Amino acid sequence: MNDDPRDFVAHEAALLDERRFDDWLALFTEDGHYWIPLLGAAQADPFSHNSLAYEDRLLLQLRVDRLKNPRAHSQHPASHSQHVLQPSRIEEEASGAVRLRTPFLYTEARGESQILLTGTARHHLVRTPTGWAIREKRIDLLNAARALPAIQLFI
Repeated sequence: MNDDPRDFVAHEAALLDERRFDDWLALFTEDGHYWIPLLGAAQADPFSHNSLAYEDRLLLQLRVDRLKNPRAHSQHPASHSQHVLQPSRIEEEASGAVRLRTPFLYTEARGESQILLTGTARHHLVRTPTGWAIREKRIDLLNAARALPAIQLFI
């Protein structure tokens, strides 16, 4: 795979759309986090206000395990996603780390129902001996504080 962090972000979205959740989870560092702030871009941190999701590796692993479990009621029929990404823009580069901003459209379908969400993904990537890894993935949803349907997969 190309060493460009923008290609890494596209690869990460493709893994989710292909339901390759274990491969996706392997992209996170051991101290990595997945965060969806309730206030969207206006929220400075996950501790001063509620979040839609703030998950470390353990919680991400539990979600992946649930999605793979044949007895998971919420996955009959299985959910599928499609990420449509605008080109990622590098916002900050430091030695061995990069922060990217990627506007997106996200569609999740299950049976006859389908939801569409829009927003901006913000990746904090760090270089490891095997390539890039996700230290934090932050999803700033457009109008995040509105009532949302249940999101089964990962944006």
